[in-house]
Amino acid sequence: MRQAGALAPQAGLAPAEAAEAAGAAATAARPRPRDREATAERLLAAVGSVLARDGFGALGVNAIAREAGVDKVLIYRYFGGLPELLRAWGGSGRFWPRVADLLGPDPQALLALPPAERWACFLEHFIDALRARPLTIEILAAEISERNELTVILEAEREQWGEDAERVLGGPEYAARPHLQGVTLLLVAGVQRLLVRGRRLRVFGGIDLQADAGWARLKADLRCLSHHLFAPPP
Repeated sequence: MRQAGALAPQAGLAPAEAAEAAGAAATAARPRPRDREATAERLLAAVGSVLARDGFGALGVNAIAREAGVDKVLIYRYFGGLPELLRAWGGSGRFWPRVADLLGPDPQALLALPPAERWACFLEHFIDALRARPLTIEILAAEISERNELTVILEAEREQWGEDAERVLGGPEYAARPHLQGVTLLLVAGVQRLLVRGRRLRVFGGIDLQADAGWARLKADLRCLSHHLFAPPP
């Protein structure tokens, strides 16, 4: 009598071969970690693709799943739902550069720089990172006139980014100059505004916002400002 629960040999296969085939089928039926990771990456990439092509209004579970070429149930299985997927996209570095990325290839070397140099380098990296993200610039432009679930999530991500940046760039020199928080905020907001303006307006205040030379000029001025801001009090 066959033991209860035992697998019957497949027709035409020896018992050993049947057991091997059954084991292979069972393994194939289980999602492999590598497959899950690849699918999650496709879903994250699909968020950006839908946004770039169709805008905020088209961003939904069905559109993202269709763009990724997967069943929409995987959004719920891997992320928990659309808000969680959008939050993961916002925190992935695709939309907003992560603080760790802005420290460059040698973070310890940047953090060891004198305060003025460290502050200037971080903001220069921030400028370069935003200029390399045209979709981010489009989202920043759209946020001016539209507020929705995604913009709320991205706003929260940026607030957290600001706190993380302050912790990284902070220190006694920064703490001794409370006005630096407001100055940094104005510069970060100014960079965003100039990049949004540069989508449609080439020259602003005599600076070519669509040319590397224009931004090199602004970064040089920023470096000069940093040395004034961190100069010892008279």
